[in-house]
Amino acid sequence: MAASRKTGLMRRDRQTLLVAAVLVIQAVAAMFFVADAIGDLAADGMTRHIAVEAMIAFALMAGVIVGAWHLRVLLAEADRRERALTVARGALADHLSARFRDWGLTTAEAEVALFALKGCDAGEIARLRGAAPGTVRAQLSSIYSKSGVSSQAGLVSLFFDDLL
Repeated sequence: MAASRKTGLMRRDRQTLLVAAVLVIQAVAAMFFVADAIGDLAADGMTRHIAVEAMIAFALMAGVIVGAWHLRVLLAEADRRERALTVARGALADHLSARFRDWGLTTAEAEVALFALKGCDAGEIARLRGAAPGTVRAQLSSIYSKSGVSSQAGLVSLFFDDLL
């Protein structure tokens, strides 16, 4: 999970750099056109062509400013969401641990329960844990009994209800 989060952040950083580079190019272009319009105005006086060129140059500059401001707002929002997601991940892990403790699950049962909540069946859990399938089925039965449900779907439903 940490690797996918790191990959996502790296992708976001590359996208941010790309957008920032485009903004810099637009800013340079806008400054060129504003300077050109000012130079034309100084050399030729006000003409309709120069007035239109100046309006377009200033509109381009305004677009760069608004784009940079919007990028800053989007990056701040992305950071806020990432922090909230980190808190939620930690809260979910704490919630799972508390429920497992309340039910009196052993360490092995807690590991099996976590795999069951992730959607793994008994065979997959046995393979992942290096345990016998019969042992995992017995642990699942114990987990269901201690949690007051009768199936994996019931177990998932308990936690889904807690999140809602």
